[in-house]
Amino acid sequence: MSSIVLFGPPGAGKGTQAERIMVATGLPQVSTGDMLRAAVKAGTETGMVAKGFMESGQLVPDAVIIDLIKDRILEPDAANGVMFDGFPRTIPQAEALAGITSVTHVIAIEVPDERIVERICGRYSCAGCGSVYHDTFNPVASGGCNCGQWQEKRRADDNETTVNSRLGAYHEQTSPLADWYRSKGIFHAVNGDRAIDEITGDILVALNQ
Repeated sequence: MSSIVLFGPPGAGKGTQAERIMVATGLPQVSTGDMLRAAVKAGTETGMVAKGFMESGQLVPDAVIIDLIKDRILEPDAANGVMFDGFPRTIPQAEALAGITSVTHVIAIEVPDERIVERICGRYSCAGCGSVYHDTFNPVASGGCNCGQWQEKRRADDNETTVNSRLGAYHEQTSPLADWYRSKGIFHAVNGDRAIDEITGDILVALNQ
């Protein structure tokens, strides 16, 4: 079994590229957040342990996350490996993951901080239908959304102060992790400040190396 790790800052376009990687490789996407919610909903033993931490506002310990991953990779669709999205975030997590599955490629989508701020702070949606727009890249038409129920909606945390704080935490966590994977010879940085197809092309080239 061999797996892929995909990471990048918030707003880097991981979701878009993850969908394309799944199509190209056949590997299922594994998000620890999704796994936690699914385990809690299913009422599994690990899910109940995680629920206690989540309800008290605490971070779910690495040991619980690792148990979830162990269960996940035993499922039939993970027989050839998985694509981890947003995990690991720290070197201890990476070390624990190495004991579960062989990670062959780590893909980092890199985008300058100022571009991330521009991307996130400029986005908004239609409260009526959920369509996503952007001040610069995809502004809503003068007459409003095509759904006919136009009402602008912006997330309260899509502001420069919050985004910069999230970026700072991301860099603090992932810089050591990137160096750790780089020392293993499996780290591939991809310029994420380009057209979507160009980014995908570079990722697929990296996965074939």
